[in-house]
Amino acid sequence: MRLGTVHTRAAIGIEAPPVQVEVHLAGGLPQFSIVGLPETAVRESKDRVKAALANTGFTVPSYRVTVSLAPADLPKEGGRFDLPIALGVLAAAGQIPRQALERWEFLGELSLAGELRPVRGCLPAILKARQAGRCLVLPADNAAEAGLVSDADVLLAGHLSEVVSALNDQVELARPEPTRQTGSQDLLDLADVIGQQRARRALEICAAGGHNLLLIGPPGTGKTLLASRLPGILPDMSEDEALEAAAVASVSGLRLEPSSWKTRRFRCPHHTASGVALVGGGSRPRPGEISLAHNGVLFLDELPEFSRHVLEVLREPLESGRIMISRAAIQAEFPARFQLVAAMNPCPCGYDGDPSGRCDCTPDQIRRYRDRISGPLLDRIDLHVEVPRQSLNGQEPGEPSQPVRERVMAARLRQHKRGTINAHLDLAGIRSHCQLPRREQKLMESACERLQLSGRAHHRILKVARTIADLDGAETIGMAHLTEAIGYRQLDRGT
Repeated sequence: MRLGTVHTRAAIGIEAPPVQVEVHLAGGLPQFSIVGLPETAVRESKDRVKAALANTGFTVPSYRVTVSLAPADLPKEGGRFDLPIALGVLAAAGQIPRQALERWEFLGELSLAGELRPVRGCLPAILKARQAGRCLVLPADNAAEAGLVSDADVLLAGHLSEVVSALNDQVELARPEPTRQTGSQDLLDLADVIGQQRARRALEICAAGGHNLLLIGPPGTGKTLLASRLPGILPDMSEDEALEAAAVASVSGLRLEPSSWKTRRFRCPHHTASGVALVGGGSRPRPGEISLAHNGVLFLDELPEFSRHVLEVLREPLESGRIMISRAAIQAEFPARFQLVAAMNPCPCGYDGDPSGRCDCTPDQIRRYRDRISGPLLDRIDLHVEVPRQSLNGQEPGEPSQPVRERVMAARLRQHKRGTINAHLDLAGIRSHCQLPRREQKLMESACERLQLSGRAHHRILKVARTIADLDGAETIGMAHLTEAIGYRQLDRGT
């Protein structure tokens, strides 16, 4: 039976569904056809495969070659199927043992000379192959990604002939070197922020509980400076979190830095970014900025300058932590659990409320400017903080990031012992961990009535108060914790 079967994987979002490459050699005029919903790059692989086999010294079968990529209704794209197709042809022709292919999976694009070129999005395939209990063979240039998964069975090859020799038990393929985190020494330090004690405190609370933050103030008061220091006080990602974030980067084609792969990312798209750039999309869905910021920080500077339509697409992922992109041919889901930090001026000229009196905006202009941000989006931002202009004369140097980071990590440890960080608490978690004594409950009811807060805002205040209590090492939420949390919601669009 002239039939060869090889295991490989496709790429759909950050998923890597299994694909079987079945190659059949039949009599008749020589022909090479590929079926199973291949797109252009996959259909072109027949020419790369034939040239690679010929230039590597293997006999190209003079048969009618039919390659089936199963399941047939799953879209296949890219050059990742070159290597498994070539091995399937060799197996069907009896040039490599068919039974040896059962415990292996293969990914790789072939050059005309038979060299293996790297493929994009191999990290999800590594994780799925580990789960399936198979050994995955990758191009040597994918070694950096392969080294991120320490317990995966991955082998590296630089040429088609090396893979064939390994299948014939003639050589052993190399294994990737495990990636080691070397630290976050290159992150910006909070000591650069002089003054702005209230904003610094809000940034620490934001980091400790994973909350969203809005900074409002005139130009040049340090809003961007503050936001850029947030990654330096956040704890490193766990291995599972880092692998999720690295998988998104892998399918996006971004270069991974092995030395800092557990450091939380800081994404700062320009305000001219489109909705597709922000949330992802395309005919073959690719992740956007919110997914590239997964388990990290998304900073939106000049928030009202973003298109309102673009900002509204943030509402669902801010609640669910995921984004589903649907197209006519395919659906893809990407993770999008990020911390939103936004900055804006108080008015179009930027100087409303400034002691200099430079603002010449009318109340109607200010209202229209602030109305560019919808109430439902503002409702999803936990802390609203003013960053006023201040004199730098006589100001002490700011506290460095390291002691702040230690307090943040201690607070997060308390939260992880309860199950999850405060920003991610569901209703059951809020009832269990954010209970208020009677006096604090009355204050909360009064604040909700006076500020006309929604149920969502009420829950977010409780989560922030829980974080402030965690920073203090308190078991229960006290009056001081609740009062401070309410204070971060008193800044609305009308002030």
